[in-house]
Amino acid sequence: MAQYTKHPVAAPPTPPERESTGHLMLRGYVILVLIVTFAHTAVYNLVGMEGAGATLVAFTLATLAIGVPMLARNHPQPFRWRRLPWTAIGYTAFALLSVAWSQWRGPTLITWFLLAAVTVNGLFIAHVLTWHEIVRALSSAFKWILGLSLALELWVSLVLHGPLLPNFATLPDGRIDPQLYWVRDNLFDGGRIQGIVGNANVLAIISLFSIITFGVLFVARARWRTTLALWMLLAAYFLFRTSSVTAFICAAATAVVLVVALLMRRARTPGARTRIYVIAIGGTALAATVVWLLREPLLGLVGRTSDLTGRSDLIWAKVLERVREHPILGNGFSSPWIPTDPSFDRWITDHGITVFHAHNMWLDVLFQLGVVGVILMGVAYLSLLWRSWFFAVDRPRWDLDPARPFSPLTLLPSLFTVVLLVQGFAESTPIMLWGWMLVVLLSFKLKSVPLVGVGERDLVFERGARQRRVP
Repeated sequence: MAQYTKHPVAAPPTPPERESTGHLMLRGYVILVLIVTFAHTAVYNLVGMEGAGATLVAFTLATLAIGVPMLARNHPQPFRWRRLPWTAIGYTAFALLSVAWSQWRGPTLITWFLLAAVTVNGLFIAHVLTWHEIVRALSSAFKWILGLSLALELWVSLVLHGPLLPNFATLPDGRIDPQLYWVRDNLFDGGRIQGIVGNANVLAIISLFSIITFGVLFVARARWRTTLALWMLLAAYFLFRTSSVTAFICAAATAVVLVVALLMRRARTPGARTRIYVIAIGGTALAATVVWLLREPLLGLVGRTSDLTGRSDLIWAKVLERVREHPILGNGFSSPWIPTDPSFDRWITDHGITVFHAHNMWLDVLFQLGVVGVILMGVAYLSLLWRSWFFAVDRPRWDLDPARPFSPLTLLPSLFTVVLLVQGFAESTPIMLWGWMLVVLLSFKLKSVPLVGVGERDLVFERGARQRRVP
C-alpha cells in the first residue's frame, strides 16, 4: 500500500500520469510503421512486389491522415518547420527533379514515391513522439522482427523440413539457386540464417540495431531488464549466425565509438577531450591501414574474397562506366534499381539474379544523381553525425544545473549513424527504405529537440530512473 505524510506543509499526493488511449494507439501505429519499414522484404516475400508497394502507400496515406489534423491543431506541439532536415529534404526534391533528365523515368517515379513515403513517415515519428518513446518504439519493432524470425526459422526446420520460397510457393522439381529462398532451413545445420526478412545481411544489421537499442534501455534502467537481456542474447545469436562481415565490421566500429563517447563523457577539461580525439583518430587510422594491408588473409578467414565478393570487379566497375556518362547530375534517381526495367534487367547479375543496387551508397548516389547528389547526401550525413556526436558526449543543459546526469538514450543516434555510414561502404541500404527513414527521423529530432528531458514525459522518465537508482 502506498504511504505518504500527512504533514500540513506537504503537498497532497497526486496520481501518476497516465497516457491517453489515443496516444497509446499512436505509439502502436508507429511501431507497426517501423515493423513494416524495417521488415519490408518480409512483406515483399509474403505478398509480392505489388502488395509490398501497396502496403507502404497505405501506411503513408494513414500517416498523412493522422498527421495533418495534428499539425492543424499544433498537437502534441507546434511543428518546427525551421528545424526540418533541409538537406535531406533537398536530396529528396533533387531526386524528383532528376526525372527531367533520367535515363529511366519509370523507375525514377516509382522509387521516388518510396523515398517520399519513408521521408514522410520519418518526419511524422520525430514530431509526435519524445526521444524516450522513439527508443521504446524501435525496441518493440525489433522485438517483433526478431521474434517472428525465430518463429519462422523454427517452423521451417521443425515442421516444413525444407527451404521456403517467397509467397509460400511450392518448391519446383530439381535444384534451384539458394538465393531464391525466403528461408533456407539453416537453423540447425550451421548455415547462415535469414529470418523473416529473407536476407542474412539485413537480419544482421537489424540485430545490431537491436543490441544497441536494448542496451541503452537496459542501462537506462527501463522496466523488464531481465527480458531486455534475453532479447539482447537473441539478437547477438542472430548476429553471429548471419555471418555478415559487413555487420561484424559495423559492430566493431560501434564498439570503438561507444568507448570513445564514454571516455569523452568522463573528460573534465578541454585538454583531456583533445587528447582523447587525437588518440582515437590516430588509432582508428592506424587500425584501418593495417586492416587494408591485410585484407586478403583477413577476408579469407571468413570465407570472402579480396574483391569483396564480386563488388569491386563486377558491380563497382560497371557502375563507374555508367557514371562517366553523366558525372554531374547523374543518370536519374532509382533506389533501388528496378530489375524488370530494360535499363537494369540483366545489366549486372549475381547468381543469375539481377542486382538492384551498387552495394556502395556513395557510388550509388554518384551513379544516380551525380556529384550534386553526393554533395547533398554528404552534407546530410555529416550534419547528422555532427549533431548526434555532441548529443552523446555533451552534458545536457537546459537550465542552471551544471551537473545534470548523462542519459544513456543520447548514445543511440550516434551509434546508429556510425552503423549506417560503415554499412554504406558495402551496401546501399542507408539511402533507401529504413536506412533513409533513420536519417530523416534522427536528423529532424536532433534539430527540433536537441536535449533528452525537455518534454514532460521525458522528465517523468528521467525522475523515475533517478528514483530507482536511489538505494
